[in-house]
Amino acid sequence: MEFHISNMDSLKFDHDHENNSHIITNPLDPQEFRRNGHLVIDFIADYYQNIEKYQVLSQVEPGYLRKLLPESAPYHAEPIEIILQDVQKYIMPGITHWQSPNYFAYFPSSGSVAGFLGEMLSTGFNVVGFNWMSSPAATELECIVMDWLGEMLKLPKSFLFSGNGGGVLQGTTCEAILCTLTAARDQMLSQFGRDKIGNLVVYGSDQTHSALQKAAQIAGIYPKNFRAIKTTKSTLYGLCPNSLRATIQSDVQAGLVPLFLCATVGTTSTNAIDPIGPLCEVAKDFGIWVHIDAAYAGSAFICPEFRHFIDGIEGANSFTLNAHKWFFTTLDCCCLWVKDPSALIKSLSTNAEFLRNKASDSKQVVDYKDWQITLSRRFRAMKLWLVLRNYGVANLRNFLRSHVKMAKLFEELVGLDNRFEVIAPRNFALVCFRVLPSPKGMDGYEEGEAKQVERANELNKKLLESINGSGKVYMSPTVVDGAYIIRCAIGATLTEERHVIMAWKIVKEHAATLLSKY
Repeated sequence: MEFHISNMDSLKFDHDHENNSHIITNPLDPQEFRRNGHLVIDFIADYYQNIEKYQVLSQVEPGYLRKLLPESAPYHAEPIEIILQDVQKYIMPGITHWQSPNYFAYFPSSGSVAGFLGEMLSTGFNVVGFNWMSSPAATELECIVMDWLGEMLKLPKSFLFSGNGGGVLQGTTCEAILCTLTAARDQMLSQFGRDKIGNLVVYGSDQTHSALQKAAQIAGIYPKNFRAIKTTKSTLYGLCPNSLRATIQSDVQAGLVPLFLCATVGTTSTNAIDPIGPLCEVAKDFGIWVHIDAAYAGSAFICPEFRHFIDGIEGANSFTLNAHKWFFTTLDCCCLWVKDPSALIKSLSTNAEFLRNKASDSKQVVDYKDWQITLSRRFRAMKLWLVLRNYGVANLRNFLRSHVKMAKLFEELVGLDNRFEVIAPRNFALVCFRVLPSPKGMDGYEEGEAKQVERANELNKKLLESINGSGKVYMSPTVVDGAYIIRCAIGATLTEERHVIMAWKIVKEHAATLLSKY
């Protein structure tokens, strides 16, 4: 596909004809910004309009771009028209199109016009809102939208600024888990002494995101004190409260100190759901900080029919969802609510003299630098505010429900074909499935169970490689109980029912080709 600049011949540049360069005298000239900005907006609008013409998964080889671009930066300025043509020619082949309606891998990175425009405003103002004084509107709008969204989710008032808690916009869940784990660590060490850090234990399940283990390492938790408690099919791969209690009791008897539990609602592999209420009851008996990770699924809880998945959340200490996953707000935008903001502030605050001001000293304002790892921070609240206002609760619920409806359709199509099976319950908009070497109920060969698993895994790996290699759709894998599974995650903003039907058709076609060889 070629990209053409409209009316390019009529555009006037101040060129140094000797070196053919575009002379820049003001890097933030409003007129130049207006003209170039229109070109970029048109480029992106054309991209979305034509996005289905691209192969979803980039097919380039490692190192492709270094072979195409110059070895050094240009000495003289180049016009945006030429740069955009190079974006089309060189960059586009190396992009995996997360906004494609045929993107079904990992979890969605949903976007929207409102999210995009909010990002533009945020970038345009380019404020660095580390404390209230540095841009009061940035801080106050963030407090407001976090309460708005918290109320939409029906979070307990103890998590909101209108109660005694509060919310903050982080970059990712990885950062949010690290911040809450650090706060929990310091609270515990203030009781037992700093020298007891080697006794602290962190808990999750074998389905918990690896972000927890990474955060534990950064926070100084000994690797041997990280517990990934095994889940089973009988609990639908959710963390069993009895298993948690038994593990904790064993640690206590060994002289260790239970510290932190990360419970997940919507795990990455299969969308498994940890039972929040019962897990919080166990944690309460041992004084453990409970963090609820709902990075993907949390957005769905604005719909009343899904809210029950976080029943019991009043027993937790913190909660996160990623608005940049399934809430139509561009990356990055992780929403973190905590019951006790002072715990974060005690662990993460810095008070250099150059940061001091009357507003902060008055203790009447929020200084978000003390709620996060970094000092600098972006005006993320602007894009979330636009999404909430420009669509409203009713539309947002309908968007999410449409994705769940399409996932139900895909699940039904899988279930109707006896060559396939759905591996895990579909709780939201993720369908986990695999093809079988022989149709259900028809073995067709005699071999041991291990050999059957190996055979099925090999077949599904080849199937996924074939599907993704076509460039028409993109799905991702996982492994549960030794079984290699294909994940179809529906949630790209542009996805319609016809794309889901086409995706299933592609799966069947590639499966038929492979099965003919078995």
